[in-house]
Amino acid sequence: MSSLPATGGRDVHTVRFPVGRPPATVDVLIVGAGPVGLAAATELTSRGIRVAVVDRARTATLVRAGAMGHTPRVVEHFRRWGLLQRIRDAWTYPPEWNRGTRLVTSLAGHELVPVPRPSFHGPGTPAHAADEALRRPQTVLQQVFLDHLAEHGVSIAGGWELQRLAEDAEGVRAGVVDVDSGERRTVRAAYVLGTDGGSSTTRRLAGIDREGDHATEKRLRLIVRTGDISDRVGAAPSATNIVFNHRASGFLAAVSTREWRVYAGPYPLVYEPTEEELLAIGRAAFGFDLELELVSATTFYHATRIATAFRRGRVLLAGDAAHVRTPGGNLGEGIGDVANLGWKLAAVLAGHAPDTLLDSYDQERRPHNWRVAEHSLERSRRSQATLAEIRAGGIPDDADLGADAVRRRAEIGQRLRRDHTGGAGVTFDERYDASDVIWYEPGQLASEPGWRADVYEDDPRPGHRAPDGRIDPHGSTLHDRIGTSLALLVLTEDRAVEAAFTEEAAARSLPLTVIHLTDPGARTVYGTGNVLVRPDQHVAWRGAVLPDGGAGAVLDRVLGRVRSDAVAARAATGLPARPAL
Repeated sequence: MSSLPATGGRDVHTVRFPVGRPPATVDVLIVGAGPVGLAAATELTSRGIRVAVVDRARTATLVRAGAMGHTPRVVEHFRRWGLLQRIRDAWTYPPEWNRGTRLVTSLAGHELVPVPRPSFHGPGTPAHAADEALRRPQTVLQQVFLDHLAEHGVSIAGGWELQRLAEDAEGVRAGVVDVDSGERRTVRAAYVLGTDGGSSTTRRLAGIDREGDHATEKRLRLIVRTGDISDRVGAAPSATNIVFNHRASGFLAAVSTREWRVYAGPYPLVYEPTEEELLAIGRAAFGFDLELELVSATTFYHATRIATAFRRGRVLLAGDAAHVRTPGGNLGEGIGDVANLGWKLAAVLAGHAPDTLLDSYDQERRPHNWRVAEHSLERSRRSQATLAEIRAGGIPDDADLGADAVRRRAEIGQRLRRDHTGGAGVTFDERYDASDVIWYEPGQLASEPGWRADVYEDDPRPGHRAPDGRIDPHGSTLHDRIGTSLALLVLTEDRAVEAAFTEEAAARSLPLTVIHLTDPGARTVYGTGNVLVRPDQHVAWRGAVLPDGGAGAVLDRVLGRVRSDAVAARAATGLPARPAL
């Protein structure tokens, strides 16, 4: 990171991957040094796993970066890794530019649906991590992860391309090549994790196909550079906007104090718009004539392409290598992959669980990604239909302040409100309802309400994210306390279950955190005396008494030593990997 601008923050335009050679042996080789790959390295390193990262590129640049917004669920993982404050500090435009996502005719134009402004003391002031979302370019995440991993001596080598994979009973031999010198090396790893993007070499070498809907048109994600525009939009312009006018539509979002992301399209797959055509769309998004430089233009598609398996033998996939979908939250799903897989790989490598535990990674994450992908594609189609309807009815020029223009903008705002739904389910409801390593309750799977993208309510049943909340007056949350091991929440004065789990975990040398929750509110939320929570903050079992087989039977299920009868029964009925919405 380089110098501080006058407004603070950090210039993270270019991230340089370390120069070096990958080690000869490692527990897990991660292919891809994007945010998901580096997050995986962070997750595994925190558990004592020896990892190495290789990437064909030598640098990553702000103007090619995709992800910007990070949901409260992703922030929970940043916090768990101890990196949240570093990421908060590493902004590339002032945080006071964030005013929520505004629906506008242009940056300098009219707000169509008012968004409440942040308040020092008003409703919505964050109470704990689950209330916080962040906007940071993915280069910020990469730099923070790289700095953290360097402190832990993790090998990260830019300029090395994966070319071969050969698996045997003991591990994988990965052949990598220096893209400049042609030097060849073989890395011996117990497992290889591919986080190398939508065109993943790891996925291809593992022979894993993809399925889903192909796009029939394309869109472009532009980065445009401005001069000083504060005389037109103020010193603290709105950083995140969705534009609706006759020339521009979609996001206009700041990525730095001078660079903005603009969306263009849709276009036919074979059409190549000119630079001037793209710059005209950029000016329309800003809403006034200004000098713009087109810094980059990357193609993306509203489509769904998901790997037919997230695991094949000792090769695993995460992030875009496993699933590519309509833009909006993809990086968050990749971080979710990492949180799910990390503790399982660590348990297998430590000898606490058999290799079959890794099958549950595919069982849990692939159906979840199908849910979110199908919702995102349908949302995109609705948005395009709404935009066409609005344009057909007319969008007044920003300079028109007459009564008819005011009335028409109000009509557009009302139309947008009808389409607007929250995304609480997408953010928090990553339920795992077809997993061999969850101890479901009798009748649970048949009685649960269906997944909804716009609805989330704390649900303490097995397979769901453990409800979070403060557990001391100084701000620590339950998720903070859970940490990186299995955790037993004890919400009763009867400590028999606690004693059984403690004894069984000690006999297995299995790390276990016991947390006593005496708050009546916590007991009401969780609804029983004891709750076993996995390191990825999902409930694995709950109950007032232990089932037949005791704590040992529960841990055997959670660690993949026995298969879930409930899941086997569902599989026998032909339950699809693509769940219905």
